[in-house]
Amino acid sequence: MSALRKPDFRNLKVLVVDDSAFILRLVSQILKSFGVGTVARASSGNEGYEVAQQFEPDIVISDWDMPDGTGIDLVRNLRSREDSKCKYTSFIMLTAYAEISRVLASRDLGISEFLTKPVSPSQIYTRLVSLIEHPRQFVATEGDYFGPDRRRLESSNYKGEDRRIEDPLLTV
Repeated sequence: MSALRKPDFRNLKVLVVDDSAFILRLVSQILKSFGVGTVARASSGNEGYEVAQQFEPDIVISDWDMPDGTGIDLVRNLRSREDSKCKYTSFIMLTAYAEISRVLASRDLGISEFLTKPVSPSQIYTRLVSLIEHPRQFVATEGDYFGPDRRRLESSNYKGEDRRIEDPLLTV
């Protein structure tokens, strides 16, 4: 049996956005315990956007419901604002709201991963590893979607039209 390779998070930059000081500390400490190199924090979606423009994180972990800019506002701004430096940043929504409608809305807005509170370190770790080891290509649809490809599995059974437009910046 071979030993599992542990990911090296030393060069990873993560922005944590939550209006709860407790959650900000908790998630930041969890990330540091994994060896994440740099963790920045913000307490609202609007502040998170400003911090992201300066910090340019690899991953954003954000709450959904916050005063002064929600997590939804944050992902919309990161993905669509002309001045955004973080259009391709992976985004984990960490929220107490687990209704399927919110999960689907998050996915449709370009969220990379979805976690519900209370969250465990192993759940955060699994999502970080997934984002790093299995990155998804970013796509734009003819409609208004821009974000990570929502299809996780290739299906030989799908017979419909492929309507996604590959992002030329990510085509090798």
